[in-house]
Amino acid sequence: MSDHILHDEKLKELEEKAIKIRELIIEELIEAGSGHTAGPLGMADIFTALYFHILNHDPKNPEWPERDRLFLSNGHICPVRYAAMALAGYFPIKELNTLRKYGSRLQGHPERERLAGLETTSGPLGSGLGQASGYAYAARMDKKQFRIYCIMSDGEQEAGNTWESAMFAGKYKLSNLTAIIDRNNIQIDGLTEEIMPLEPLEEKYKAFNWNVINVDGHNIKEFVNAVGLAKAVSEKPTVIIAHTIPGKGVPDIEGDFTWHGIPPKPDEAKHFLNDIRTLKGKIKSEHQ
Repeated sequence: MSDHILHDEKLKELEEKAIKIRELIIEELIEAGSGHTAGPLGMADIFTALYFHILNHDPKNPEWPERDRLFLSNGHICPVRYAAMALAGYFPIKELNTLRKYGSRLQGHPERERLAGLETTSGPLGSGLGQASGYAYAARMDKKQFRIYCIMSDGEQEAGNTWESAMFAGKYKLSNLTAIIDRNNIQIDGLTEEIMPLEPLEEKYKAFNWNVINVDGHNIKEFVNAVGLAKAVSEKPTVIIAHTIPGKGVPDIEGDFTWHGIPPKPDEAKHFLNDIRTLKGKIKSEHQ
């Protein structure tokens, strides 16, 4: 799964999987009656690329010592991770219907001790990059060859401990670490550039000694290529700034920050699923 060469046939397969993951997200949320909609839909293409092409992992042996590690800092978008993991074979797809239910392994924020295949319990925003950086530092000390990936929201770039972690990773040149920022420009209260402006985000990370790559987060091929480039950089960590559209695949809610933390109602869910299924794998960037 870690081969970064992406042929047309494989790309088509991944795009179809991304559509399925979007369907599963809506189905999870309607069963739960609570949860986040916009972010999970926006990150479906990236999670598809990770679980079905990039990560070196084994769903049948989730604690395999040589697996790549994927840290999800913005744990509230876990419906997309759960959907990808179920489709990859970590647990039965029907278990997605237990999202946020009492006693479920699929909590509203991922809990490592409940579900095999998670590297950390996440929820408090701003914590993930520090966890991933520490893990990358230890892995290098132990001369391990696996890679560490950390997914973050753009909103949590407002947290000071994110930048402490960025400073640490830059100082120690943790080239085995690739961070991925979901740059969808929204947070729970509105647009990031109105709540607390983040730009110039690229220049900030470069100042902390990071390699920076900007990609269209809905262009799977572009994202896969960026991950491949990150692996070729040996003198510093890499951050991929993935520009995404929150709610991608459901035109009525795309870009609408009010869908950050609410699920669709039953009648809305039917409409959303119809929108997603009608696209039939055509969710892709304008550049494809």
